[in-house]
Amino acid sequence: MQPNSRRGPQRIAAPSRNDPFLRKFAEGIGGPMGRHAAPGMVSPGFFTVERVLVLFTIVSALLAVLVKTPCRAGGWGTPDQFYSACYSDWPELFRTRGIGDGVFPFLTEGTLFEYPVLLGLLAGATALVVPGEGGTALRSLQYFDVNALLATGAWIATVIATMRLAGRRPWDAAMVAVAPAAILSVFINWDIFAVMLATAGMLAFARNRPVAAGVLIGLGAALKLYPVLILGAVLVLALRTLRLRPAVLTFTAAAATWLAVNLPFLLRDYESWRFFLTFTAERPAGYSSIWFAWNLTVERAGGTGVGPEFINLWAYLLFALACLGIAVLALRCGRRPRLAQLVFLIVAAFVLTNKVYSPQFVLWLIPLVALARPRWLDFLIWQFFEVMHWWAIWMYLAKETSGGAAENNLDSPYYVLAVLGHVLATLYLMFRVVSDILEPDGDPVRRHGVDDPQGGPFNGAPDRWALRRRRPVSLETHAAPAKEAQ
Repeated sequence: MQPNSRRGPQRIAAPSRNDPFLRKFAEGIGGPMGRHAAPGMVSPGFFTVERVLVLFTIVSALLAVLVKTPCRAGGWGTPDQFYSACYSDWPELFRTRGIGDGVFPFLTEGTLFEYPVLLGLLAGATALVVPGEGGTALRSLQYFDVNALLATGAWIATVIATMRLAGRRPWDAAMVAVAPAAILSVFINWDIFAVMLATAGMLAFARNRPVAAGVLIGLGAALKLYPVLILGAVLVLALRTLRLRPAVLTFTAAAATWLAVNLPFLLRDYESWRFFLTFTAERPAGYSSIWFAWNLTVERAGGTGVGPEFINLWAYLLFALACLGIAVLALRCGRRPRLAQLVFLIVAAFVLTNKVYSPQFVLWLIPLVALARPRWLDFLIWQFFEVMHWWAIWMYLAKETSGGAAENNLDSPYYVLAVLGHVLATLYLMFRVVSDILEPDGDPVRRHGVDDPQGGPFNGAPDRWALRRRRPVSLETHAAPAKEAQ
């Protein structure tokens, strides 16, 4: 019998009992939950884990709106939107891309939009429910509110999907619900919708529904490209277990879905469709990327920075090398990694090597961190540096765009330090995940006989192929119950 095949109520992990960091803070409210308590085995009444997490997310969404209050009250004008740290792409695109004047990306003939097809359709569709005409300040505000409301729904769906992916650790989804960086960045762009689709795709895969997983991943890739990276982790685990059919079904469904969304627009107006690709290839280093920080540092020292061609080549090469390293790690380690661990490492590598790092990209990683490394101390350390970066980018943009008083601006060396902090904090999390892969006994998820709650067809599967194995790996060897941390 597989470790997780038991039906009926299961005891769930209590954060105050099994997380060393939270256990310390529990002393002020009566201490950790007692060892004889059985959460998940008895009815909690109205306040189930899911309902509490939804409540947490709603409160966080209200705080996210509060962050945008200066712009909602005074308008999204430069430089105030940067000094007040309330910038959002929604009203900016509504005014400057003609959306407020009736332009519907990818449907209006000859229009150019620098995002993938599904995101353009989402941007145009939400404008249809805004009353009135023109890109006025009032309609820009209403456009923001409509998208914020929909984004909150996507955020709640992401939290619930993460909770269900976490198996007997549903409270780990609280990281997604209350993450400070999510509160600050969720209403910048439409990334939370891609995060929702990616997380839902992982949930479908975990429930042994590879076709549904592929459809959701394909939709996510049609909105933001990053969900396609999940397929890399699926491929590696399929090779290690030689269970190839789920991988083939997932890949095929993802490709077919992406083509179904994109092909009509590719055939209808090729130039508009390919603008996203050409814009991405030709743009210089984006703010907060390692490439932008490098150029800023070199140019301040009197040198010459690197251009788009150089960055494109080396960004792809470094990412490819990182993926190769992750694949070798997954195929050589003593015990097969969990799916969420591999997805996190791949997406984090992409974030660090990519030529662009927008503040809202942190949303891509938050559910993956909650599933791959559910330790609150590590999570909060990483969030601290992401919040510092979020503040630094707006203060730096205020300097670049406003020409305001020098004492109100952030000089480039401090901005580069903030970018470096974000990079090092992400690398730290990657190191912790790699440590868990190499020493699976220290992985907080793999307790009480748990193998891979997110693995779906790979959960509990024996290893069939690896680059190096010291001895045969059997499920029974690793399924012995481990004592929960007291």
